[in-house]
Amino acid sequence: QVQLVESGGGLVQPGGSLRLSCAASGSIFYSNDMGWYRQTPGKERELVARITRLGITNYADSVKGRFTISKDYAKNTLYLQMNSLKPEDTAVYYCNAHSIRSDYWGRGTQVTVSS
Repeated sequence: QVQLVESGGGLVQPGGSLRLSCAASGSIFYSNDMGWYRQTPGKERELVARITRLGITNYADSVKGRFTISKDYAKNTLYLQMNSLKPEDTAVYYCNAHSIRSDYWGRGTQVTVSS
């Protein structure tokens, strides 16, 4: 059973930065595509950024040029560097590990962008 634990959320002013981390319970990067999703009340969860097993990345149009997804194999940790944050980035951010056989989710971390 894979466990994913997000951290790094918090309150930040518009234009600020945060780095989210997702610690995985094992060496899952070799067999899973990893992603960051976010959700606000009353809306569906949406993809923010994804990095495949081969390291190919893709981003939601709304975060391109501001967010960067990366992974550290030695630490079994996925990151999301978020710069130039906007109020509309406010959401609960979830880490996901996806393979053809399974989908795992963390419990989420709240990001609030407000002055």
